[in-house]
Amino acid sequence: QAEEELKAAWSRQAWQLREMERRERLLRSDMQRAGEQLESFKTQVMQACFPSAAGSTGKPETEQQVIEKVRQISDENKQSHEREKSLQKELSSRLAKEREVSANIEVFKNCLQKLQ
Repeated sequence: QAEEELKAAWSRQAWQLREMERRERLLRSDMQRAGEQLESFKTQVMQACFPSAAGSTGKPETEQQVIEKVRQISDENKQSHEREKSLQKELSSRLAKEREVSANIEVFKNCLQKLQ
């Protein structure tokens, strides 16, 4: 009976070992794929930030230069959004004034018609 229990335990451990090996292979594959995706993303960022460097054979841009360029783009994006908000407020204000003037014109027209 002890021998059967040992065989069963060995069989369970062998199965667990195979399962761990399978999971390790999957993880390695996932890590490799993630690394490839990261490299692809970095290349795309480089091409987006430095389109002139994409076809050049000169010195490649450093990661620090890419980071600075991304920050610059981010700052420009923020400024653009702030400018858009400011213009939206200005437009809303002008539209409100226009409505007010239109309403006043209607009142004035009605008053003129009554006077005539």
